[in-house]
Amino acid sequence: MAERISNEAINRQEGYLYYVGKDGYVWQVPQRSNKSGTKKKIGNEYVQREKGFIYFVDSDGYIARAKQGRGKK
Repeated sequence: MAERISNEAINRQEGYLYYVGKDGYVWQVPQRSNKSGTKKKIGNEYVQREKGFIYFVDSDGYIARAKQGRGKK
């Protein structure tokens, strides 16, 4: 189950993908079908990343994290 870790909601625009970068900020990048868009940082909220978790923007626009599945070793 994902855990919401941010207080700032991201307003999504059609034609863009959103992800939490290695720098801890949310980035907006154009999808392949969007020829006019550019990559840019969105919002001011910084996320301190921890090992063993994946970070993403959830369906409500908040940054969330979930325990990373590692499979069998």
